[in-house]
Amino acid sequence: MIVLDASAAIEMARQTENGLGLRDMISDNEEDISCSLFGAEAASVVRKLKRTEQLSDEDTQACYDDALGLVDRFHATEELQHEAFREAASLDRSVYDMFYFVLARRTGATLFFTDQKLLDLCAENGVDSIEIIDDFFDDLPK
Repeated sequence: MIVLDASAAIEMARQTENGLGLRDMISDNEEDISCSLFGAEAASVVRKLKRTEQLSDEDTQACYDDALGLVDRFHATEELQHEAFREAASLDRSVYDMFYFVLARRTGATLFFTDQKLLDLCAENGVDSIEIIDDFFDDLPK
């Protein structure tokens, strides 16, 4: 089972070199899950792509739809929010990242992400992870 964070899914939807590499690591029989926060985060990333890479409306919508289509099942943030908040507060991490981290830990899934900061956290907590670091995400305006 795979937990997809929004940025990794956008890489896959855009069919970047990193995204294609991630796709190759997922078997056809494997379930891809995420938290319901995924849609909003993916929309935010695609909005930034539209502005910075001057994507057309059609390409923007297709990228968003493709990213959403990668997820087989969404878990409600309500079932994760208290644990994600506790982890974010105690570890001084982004609560957004902690939703994906907590979901991966709870389900025993492998977390796919693009945030270097999560790498050590996953290793320290026995959470399988595949991370890709793409300077594109570091350079995007907030």
